Amino acid sequence: MAQLLVMYKTPKDPAAFNKHYLEKHVALAKKIPGVKKYEISRGPVATPAGPSGYHLVAVLQFDDLAAIHKAFASAEGQLAVADVQTFATGGADIVMFDSVPA
Repeated sequence: MAQLLVMYKTPKDPAAFNKHYLEKHVALAKKIPGVKKYEISRGPVATPAGPSGYHLVAVLQFDDLAAIHKAFASAEGQLAVADVQTFATGGADIVMFDSVPA
């Protein structure tokens, strides 16, 4: 499996971010081809030392890294990426990696 991790930094207006994310972006992200599992954080995003600079974390699971690249080259993937620019006023960090059971 492979994971795509999207870490949304604290937005200028958290309430507006939450509204857009939950009412619009989730539906777009679920249409991305190849998504096997989609989870988001609930509540504060923290570090072992305390608060972090992140407001929300999304984890999308795919078959492999090639599937992630293919997914985001699709029209649905491009639409979801473009939508991020409309609500993620704090920016976002995105990483992807292959994963295996430990």
